Amino acid sequence: MRRHLATSRAWLGVLLKDLPRYLPALVRNDSAYLALCNRNERLQAAPDGSGYRCDWRWTADLHAPKLMPWLGRWLMQRALQDHPVRMQSAPTQTELAPQVSFIIGHRGDARLPLLLKTVQSIAGQQGVAIECIVVEQDSESRLAKQLPDWVRLVHTPPPVGEMPYCRSWAFNVGAKHAHGELLVLHDNDMLVPIDYAALSLQRMREGSELINLKRFICYLDTDRTEALCRGQAGLIECPPEVIMQNAEGGGSIVIARDAFERIGGMDESFIGWGGEDNEFWERAQTLKVWPYGCLPLVHLWHAAQPGKQSQENPTLTLLRTKMGVSPLARIEQLKAMGSGADSGPSGWKGQ
Repeated sequence: MRRHLATSRAWLGVLLKDLPRYLPALVRNDSAYLALCNRNERLQAAPDGSGYRCDWRWTADLHAPKLMPWLGRWLMQRALQDHPVRMQSAPTQTELAPQVSFIIGHRGDARLPLLLKTVQSIAGQQGVAIECIVVEQDSESRLAKQLPDWVRLVHTPPPVGEMPYCRSWAFNVGAKHAHGELLVLHDNDMLVPIDYAALSLQRMREGSELINLKRFICYLDTDRTEALCRGQAGLIECPPEVIMQNAEGGGSIVIARDAFERIGGMDESFIGWGGEDNEFWERAQTLKVWPYGCLPLVHLWHAAQPGKQSQENPTLTLLRTKMGVSPLARIEQLKAMGSGADSGPSGWKGQ
C-alpha cells in the first residue's frame, strides 16, 4: 500500500510539476532543453549562455524520464538534433597534423563491439584534425586485425597476467604517444557528437585547460545497444534507459596536453576499477576549468564491473586515503614518481 501511494505521488509530481517544464523546453527551437534538471537541483549558466554547470557534487539521473520514458526519448532526440552523432569509417581530415588526440584504454573481447562503435563516432568529428589511440592492456593483442587503419594501436602487456586493469596507466601511456595539443581521455563505450572535439578545442583556444562539455549522458539498454552494434537500428530508434547529469570526471575527460603533464597525469596506483577519475578530477580543479555542459553523449550498455561500487573495493579505499592529502601535494608526488612507462604502471607492486 505504501509503495503504491509513493508511486502515485511520484506520477502526480511529474504530471503537475515536471511536464510543465519539459514540454515547453522540448518544443522550442533553441537550447532551452539544456536547462532541464530535477526539481531539487540548481544549474549555473555559462557566462555566454552556451551551457550549464550542475551545482551539486555527484552524478544524478533525470527523474521524470524514468517514469515517462517518452520524455527521455524526446530529450535525447532533441539534443542529438542539435549535436548529432555521425558514424564514419575514417575521419574526413587525414592530411593535417592532429590537434585533438582521443585516447582509449581497452582489454579483452567483451567490449569490442562497443569500442568499434565508439571509434566510428570519433571518426565523425567535424571541423578539427583528430587522431585516435587505443591502448590495449592485455597479455596478448586481440585488436591488431580489428581496428580501422587510421586508429593507432599501442599494446602494453601487464607486468604479470593477473594484474587487474589499470585505466590510469592506459591513459598515461596514450598521452606519451599522442600528437595533439588537446587530449580526450575517453572510455570505450561512449559515442560522441560530431562537434565534441571542435567545441573542446575552441574552449582551449579561449584559455581553458580542462573542459567538460558533457550535459547529458544517455544510457542505452542491452537490447538497444546490441541492435545498434549490429547495424539494425540508429540512435533515433534507441531511446535511453537513463539520462545522467554531472558526469564530471567519468566517461570522457578533455584536457590540454601540457596541463595534463603539469598536474602529474593519472595516478597509476589505482590498480583495478574505480576511484581514479575522482582523484584526477580533484587535482584537475587546480587548472583553468570550463565546467559548462552543452552536449549529449551516448553510453552503450555493458555488464557492470563486479564490486566496483562496493565499500570493500580496494581502489575506493585508496581514493579515501588519497583525498586526505591536498591536491597540490599529490601533484608533486606524481610528478616525482613518473608515469606512462610501457613496462607497467608505477603503482604496481606485484600485489
